[in-house]
Amino acid sequence: MTRKERAAAVTTLLKEAYPDAVCALQYTHDYELLFATRLSAQCTDARVNLVTKELFQTFPTLESFAEAPLDEIEAGIKTCGLFHTKARDLKACAVMLLADFGGKVPDNMEDLLKLPGIGRKTANLILGDIYGQPAVVTDTHCIRLSNRLGFVKDEKDPLKVETALRKLLDPKESSDFCHRLVLHGRECCTARSPKCQNCPLAAVCPSFPIGK
Repeated sequence: MTRKERAAAVTTLLKEAYPDAVCALQYTHDYELLFATRLSAQCTDARVNLVTKELFQTFPTLESFAEAPLDEIEAGIKTCGLFHTKARDLKACAVMLLADFGGKVPDNMEDLLKLPGIGRKTANLILGDIYGQPAVVTDTHCIRLSNRLGFVKDEKDPLKVETALRKLLDPKESSDFCHRLVLHGRECCTARSPKCQNCPLAAVCPSFPIGK
């Protein structure tokens, strides 16, 4: 089985195991997903959802984020960790979105990467979830599982993993594929002690039954 054939098989099996491929972060407006993803760095999605529920009520518009004193934003996101840097990025993002993009989150990688604190992982999530574009979100789950599934070998660089997956995946499936990898990484293919004996991907996984 080639890597591309395995990627197609994994895509099908993940669809069967996790039919609902959705982002765990909760949001209403496009910029709220952008901000929530920024807050999720070194923080769980569950914690971010608790924080943003109140944060987006306190600051209900981009204008309110742009005009808010930095210490008020910091107070609202303190439990997410790295709150000084994250608060600065949220405020600066709001200012730039209003000044340069008419209050809309950009729909292309080049402009997304201009936003303070936004890297390729967040940009890809926006492109896939907001704009329905082909996207590969290489978070820790994606990187770990891509190695275990043999899509890459001993590779930890997010961009290299993204590049490899773009060559293997059906572009129409890539965004949902990454969401399903996160679900599978949390539920089954965990960082420590993966549940290989119960894995729906066991038949095509080159790491089975080793669980590397």
